[in-house]
Parts: sequence; structure tokens; C-alpha cells
Amino acid sequence: MRSSPITAGLMSLALLAAGYAAPAASSRARQADSAAIAAAIASPDRPAADHERDSWAKPETVLTLLGARPGLHVIDYLAGDGYYSELLARTVGPSGQVIVYNNGGYASFVGPRLVKRFADRRLPNTLEKVTEIADLKLPPASLDAALFVMSYHDVYFTPHGASQPMGDPAQMVGALFAALKPGGVVVVQDHFATAGSDPVESVNKLHRIDPAVVKRTFEQAGFKLDAEIDVFRNAGDDHSKLVFDPTIRHKTDQFLLRFRKPG
Repeated sequence: MRSSPITAGLMSLALLAAGYAAPAASSRARQADSAAIAAAIASPDRPAADHERDSWAKPETVLTLLGARPGLHVIDYLAGDGYYSELLARTVGPSGQVIVYNNGGYASFVGPRLVKRFADRRLPNTLEKVTEIADLKLPPASLDAALFVMSYHDVYFTPHGASQPMGDPAQMVGALFAALKPGGVVVVQDHFATAGSDPVESVNKLHRIDPAVVKRTFEQAGFKLDAEIDVFRNAGDDHSKLVFDPTIRHKTDQFLLRFRKPG
């Protein structure tokens, strides 16, 4: 998928129509670099499967909301096979860095796909980390941004054979708050669960989460919600199906939130 200046303009209009507020002039440096994002998406060096995924993943929307730009230091949290890690690496360039973080379960699941993506240092500005959520160490005020794409809910998930969930949401978000620089942002994209549902139940049964649960956890950690985008909404999804159900896969009703650390 190639993006022209016209496409980038339409993208900005779409975000504004969806409720995105551009940063004030004093914080203009935090805005996304649309040209860098477009070039990353259009790169012929990306895997063919990634280009195919672009049509439903809409990465321009997500990266624009994140404020992706050269020089950014960002963590792709529970990055899976690294689809977004690669896009971020290409956008932030040699002066930036992308931490590609997976816990043991995620790393085992994606296996060879992640190895192939980062083989021969084809993305030299990435740093892979594999450890459990509670054990992830990030230096204070070292990150500009963090990204969760369809992965935040899994902190509540208890894998088969495990005795407890993958992590503690309050601990995880609190650690991210400390690791972000003042003004840093976290973008969360995930599948809607029925409003008011217990996250442990909705995640373990359907891999869905009520966005109110996400907002509450981030706000309790000190973050401020400053954008909520409706680009991925689907009124045809009644939130009752497992997200991997072939009738709804890649078409679930999804929320897209951005939280900011004050400063």
C-alpha cells in the first residue's frame, strides 16, 4: 500500500473527524511524521504478508495516533510476530529505537516468524526482549511511546496449564508510566467486550476487553486519556464471538485509545 500526500491529508481529516485533536503548537515536535510513516508502509523490503495485512490493520491510522516519527524511542509491547515493530523501526530510523517485547508465551507462539523478521540484523535499530511481564525492566523516563495492538487484553489471560494470568495490569501500566518520558504516550488497540463485563471472563473466553477497564487502569496509574478513535468500529459485531471466529476475524469491533503521561 503506497501513500501519497493526498492520502496523508485525507488521513489527517479522518482522524480529526473521528475525534483526534492535533497537539498544540507548543508540542508540535510530538506530532507524527506522515512522510516517514508512508515511506515505512510502502517499503518494498517489508514481507509480502505484511503488505497484505495493511488493508485491514490500517497501520497509518495507528502510527499517526502514536505520533511515530524519526528519533522516537518506543516499545512494541507483546509484539507478536513484529508486524508493527518493523513499521516502527522503519519510521523512527537510525536515530530511534524499537524495543520488541514478548513474554515467553508470545515468543514461543510466533517462533520462527520473529526469528526470520530480525535475521541478519535487517532492522538494526531494534532490541528484542523476552521475559515475563513482571520481570521486564525499563529504565526510567527512557521511552517516548508504547504500543499495544490486540495484546493488552492478554495480561488478564491465563494460558493452558498456568496457575495465574500473564501479568498484573496495575503493575504493568505503572511500570510503563515510570518508563515513559513526561508527555510520552501509550496507544492501545483491542477488541470490544460487552460493557461492564469482567475482564478475566471476557478475555479467557473471547479474548475481548471492555475499554472502560483499560481506561480505569491507565488513569489510576496517572495517565490521561487524550484521544479515542472510532476508525475500527464495527456495528455488526455483537461482542459475543471469539475474536478468532472466521466470521468475525480481522473485522471485530475495536477501540483505539491514546493515553498521555502528564508533563
